[in-house]
Amino acid sequence: MDWYVYMLRCGDGTLYTGITDDVEKRLAAHRAGKGAKYTRGRSPLELVYTEPHPDRATASRREYQIKQLARQEKLKLCGQE
Repeated sequence: MDWYVYMLRCGDGTLYTGITDDVEKRLAAHRAGKGAKYTRGRSPLELVYTEPHPDRATASRREYQIKQLARQEKLKLCGQE
């Protein structure tokens, strides 16, 4: 089963990075207010980046790497400089 690192642009312009094995289901959870606490109240949420990985451990390591990037580097990664 594939896992994905994903990035959302929140309504306030901030970026949220997470992992999931089902991107659409996770996005729906975020939009319904049942995702991460950070994304609640920050609608609308736009999916701006996904990156597939073979397993959860690899996706988690990549999520950590992305979270360490500066905002400009994250924007460049998702093609939104």
